[in-house]
Amino acid sequence: MTWRAGGGSRRTVPALAVGLAVSAALTLAISPSADPVTPGAPVGVATTARAQPAPVAPAVLPGPAPIGPGVVTETAGAGLCTAGFVFTSGDRTFLAQAAHCGGTGDETETDGCTSAAVPIGTPVTVRGTDRAVSGTLAWSSWNTMQARGERDADTCAYNDLALVELPREAGSAVGAAVPFFGGPEQVRSGSPALGTPVFGLANPPDATGARTVGARAGAIAGEVGGGWGHSVYSLVPGVAGESGSPLLDGEGRALGVLSSLSTTADRPSIEYTDLRRALDYAERTDGPPGLALAAGPPFTATPSGVDPRALAVPAGPGIG
Repeated sequence: MTWRAGGGSRRTVPALAVGLAVSAALTLAISPSADPVTPGAPVGVATTARAQPAPVAPAVLPGPAPIGPGVVTETAGAGLCTAGFVFTSGDRTFLAQAAHCGGTGDETETDGCTSAAVPIGTPVTVRGTDRAVSGTLAWSSWNTMQARGERDADTCAYNDLALVELPREAGSAVGAAVPFFGGPEQVRSGSPALGTPVFGLANPPDATGARTVGARAGAIAGEVGGGWGHSVYSLVPGVAGESGSPLLDGEGRALGVLSSLSTTADRPSIEYTDLRRALDYAERTDGPPGLALAAGPPFTATPSGVDPRALAVPAGPGIG
């Protein structure tokens, strides 16, 4: 038997094979116990189509937990930093830190397009409040910019975000809450006005080198890097090891991650990478698909039990 299928080539099928196929089809049609046949599958071959379940989003606690913003991260072969916001992608969980936390050069090497850095996959120890877990450097703006040959000077200088993937066994020990203030509620888009109050974390070492997270308030002193970053004045000075720590605006929206310290003649400032821009860069390049900010509890700008001096918003050049 021969037939022409549309305008394609001829195909010859032996008559015996056709008879067997018809017989099998009739058997399936009258047998109540037969499995359904998938359209387009070879006749006589029973198939069962099963939809693959979508990855289940991890259960990140909205409130405080042993692992979350403000804990210490230590990247193997590189530096010690402070964790930022929590993110999820499908069934994966990440802690943000500054990309330069994986830098292997001098502390003054801040150009993410030329500074040496550890590779993706490098172990990162996450020191929670009651446990330490071993995470993995899963994405870094520095590594991506270097791989793509990024050349824009502002992007190279201020695109400073990395993601540390947490192990599954961290589970319910991960919380999204920013200590003292609560939040984040969502990612802020757009640059805040000069003098806007902002809220973040300090994490200075004591005499033994141990770190204790504290509250920090400040005010936007200006935009840097063509909008890639925000300069902040604060009465609580920044110190080494706080890179990556989170910054919230006055409505509890995630605004930035601490990137660098700047010394000026009148007052030192703290510079934060703009989180919205950094996430947009990750999305349009090779960042984890469907990356989403984990939301925390309601925000407050006046947390109880915090020294009012830590919450004072300074006046300074360009502010008032």
